[in-house]
Amino acid sequence: MRPQILFPLFASINSLKGIGTKTAGFLSRLCGERVVDLIWHLPAGLIDRTYCPKLANARPNVICTIKVKVIEHIAPKTRKQPYRVLCSDGTDDITLIFFKAYPDSIQKNLPVGTERVISGKLENFNGQWQMSHPDYIVRPEEIACVLGVEPVYPLTAGINNKMLNKIMKQALAAVPALPEWQDEHYLKTTGWPSFNQALKLAHHPVKPIDLEPSDPARSRLAYDELLANQLALAIVRERVKKQQGREIKGNGLLRKKVLDTLPFKLTAAQEKVLQEIFADQAAPYRMLRLLQGDVGSGKTIVALLTMLNAVECGTQAAIMAPTEILAKQHLETIQPLCEETGIRAELLTGRVKGKARAKILEDLADGRIDILIGTHALFVEDVTFKDLACVIVDEQHRFGVHQRLALSNKGNKADILVMTATPIPRSLVLTAYGDMEYSKIDQVPEGRKPVDTRVMPVAKMEVVVAALQRKLAEGCRAYWVCPLVEESEKSDLAAAEERFATLQKLFGDKVGLVHGKMKEKDKDEVMERFKSGELSLLVATTVIEVGVNVPEATVMIIEHAERFGLAQLHQLRGRIKRGFQASTCILLYSYPLSETSRQRLNTMRETEDGFEIAEKDLELRGGGEILGTRQSGFNEFRLADMTVHKNLLLTANKDARMMLELDPNLKTPRGEALRILLYLFERDDAVKTYLAG
Repeated sequence: MRPQILFPLFASINSLKGIGTKTAGFLSRLCGERVVDLIWHLPAGLIDRTYCPKLANARPNVICTIKVKVIEHIAPKTRKQPYRVLCSDGTDDITLIFFKAYPDSIQKNLPVGTERVISGKLENFNGQWQMSHPDYIVRPEEIACVLGVEPVYPLTAGINNKMLNKIMKQALAAVPALPEWQDEHYLKTTGWPSFNQALKLAHHPVKPIDLEPSDPARSRLAYDELLANQLALAIVRERVKKQQGREIKGNGLLRKKVLDTLPFKLTAAQEKVLQEIFADQAAPYRMLRLLQGDVGSGKTIVALLTMLNAVECGTQAAIMAPTEILAKQHLETIQPLCEETGIRAELLTGRVKGKARAKILEDLADGRIDILIGTHALFVEDVTFKDLACVIVDEQHRFGVHQRLALSNKGNKADILVMTATPIPRSLVLTAYGDMEYSKIDQVPEGRKPVDTRVMPVAKMEVVVAALQRKLAEGCRAYWVCPLVEESEKSDLAAAEERFATLQKLFGDKVGLVHGKMKEKDKDEVMERFKSGELSLLVATTVIEVGVNVPEATVMIIEHAERFGLAQLHQLRGRIKRGFQASTCILLYSYPLSETSRQRLNTMRETEDGFEIAEKDLELRGGGEILGTRQSGFNEFRLADMTVHKNLLLTANKDARMMLELDPNLKTPRGEALRILLYLFERDDAVKTYLAG
C-alpha cells in the first residue's frame, strides 16, 4: 500500500485550487492527471526579467521590465487594426499593442494617468518603441512578483506559461518533506542537494546551465529515478532466486553427439556463455538470463545445447519465436541435429490444426516430444507439457518483467533464457532487463567475411542496377529493401510494389515480393522460393528484418537508407552475413541529408560491430526508440537521460544490489526511505513482489 506521506502527490490535479475540468483536461494531455505528474514536468527554458532599462538606453528584441505612465488609449478604426495604449517612462514613449482586444479589460488594467510595470519583449518599429501583449501588467508595488527569472515549460494548447507557473507553485507546495533515501557518503561526494531541494532548484533555474541534465539538481533527480528502477529490478531478481528451481545437470552425452556432427567449432564466446547457462541450470533456483548475440554469432546452437542439457535429465524444452518464419527456420536448423541423437523435435504454430495439432498435443503431454518449437501459440491453455524444464524465448524483446515471470509458470519450475539479435546498449540492458542475468556472444564464427558496405546517392540508381544485373548473372541472390515512406504501411507497400514492377521488367520471373500485408502462407511461399534459388531477387519491406536465413544471399540494397534507424539498418545488413562468402550492402540515399542521417550512414560504413552501433543509436535516437516505445517493462524515464546519465545508472545498479545484500528486508531507516522512493516512482509491483516473497 502506498505510504500516506505520498497521498498529496498522487492526488488528482483537480485537487489544486482554480483547476476546473477544462484546465485539468489540458494538463492531463500535457503531463498527466496527478500532482506528481506535474512535478516531473521540468522547465525547458527560462525568461530573465531582471533587465530594467530606461527606454532611452534600452536594447531591442529582448525581454524588458519597465515602469511606465499610461498616457492615452487609441481605439482601432477597423477590426483588423490593433488596440494601442501610449505610455512613457520619462525618457521616451512606448506603444503597447493588443490584437483581438477587449477594450474594457485593457482600460481596467491600464487606466490613463496611472503608473504600471510592464514586462515583455521590447521591439523597435520604424524608430518607435512598442511591446505586443505584455506578459505582465502590474502596479509598481507588485514589481517583486515580476522581477527575477521565470521558468519556461513545455506547453500544449489551452495552457500558457504564466498559467502553468501558477499551477506549478501549488504542486510544489504539495510536496511533503521526504526522508533521505540516498547514501549519506555518496551525497557528500557528489555535492547534490536533498530531494526536496533538488526539486525546488530544478523548477527555478537561474542560469541556462541550470537546465542541463548534468546540473546537480537534475542529476540528483535523475539518480533517484534510476535508483528506483534498479532497486525494483533487483528485488524481482532476488525474488526469482528465492523461487525454488530444479538442478538441471545433464550428463553431456546428447550435447557431445551434436557437437561431433557440427562442421565447425564453437567460438570462445559461445563456450563462455554456455558455461554461464549450465551453471544457472544446475543452481537450485530458476534461471532467468538474457543472451545477446549479434547477427550470425551462433545463438541457435547455444539454444539447442541449453535445451539438450534439460533433455538429458529426462525433461522437456521449448523455444518460442515471434514469427512462423523464424519458428520454421529454427526447426530446419534444430531437427536434423536432434535426429542424429534420437531426440524428437516438433513445430507448433497457429497454422497447425486438426489431427496434426491433436497428435502433437497428445505426444507432448505424454512426454514423447522432447523439444517443442513454435510461436506464442506454445503457451495457450490447451498446450500441456509432461515436464517442461527449459523455456527459450527468441527475439521477444518486448516481453516485460511480469510476462517473463509468468512464462516460467507454464512448466515445472522452468528455467528461462531470453535471446535477442538486436544489440542493446549496456545501459538499456540494465534498465529493461535488470531483473535478469546477462550473457553476450561477442564473436562471430571463424571464416566470416566482413560486409563491403557502400553509401551511394539515389541518383546513381542505374549504376547500382547494372552492378546487380552482373551479380545475378553470376548466380548470386539479393535483397532489395524498399524505403519507409512517412512511416505509413500503405505507402511503404506502394513503394515496394512500384520497385517490384520496375525490377520485374528487367529480371522477369526471378523477382519476388514480400511485405507485411501478405498472408502468412503467401509470404512463406515466396520466401521458400527465394531460399531454394527459384527466385534470385527479393523485393521487400522491413518484414525481412528478423528471422530470414538465406546464406546464399550476398547482396543487400537498401533504398532511401536515410529513412531507417541504425538498429534497423544493422539488422537488415545482417541478412547477408549468414554465409561465408563475400557480400555487399549498398545504402542508397537522397539529398538533403540531415546531420543525424549522415551520422547513421557513416556509422554503417565504418563498423559492423552491433554493440558499437547500438551505442551510437542510443546517442542519436534514445532508449525508447531502440527498445520500442511501448516496450512492456521499460518505462521511458521522465527525469533521467540515458545519453547523459549512463554512469549514474551503473552506480545505481551497484547501490541497489549492495542495499539488498546489507538490508534484504528494507527495514533500516534507509531501507524504509527506499520503499517510499519505489512508491514515488511507481515501482509498486516490486514492493508487492518483495513482500510476497
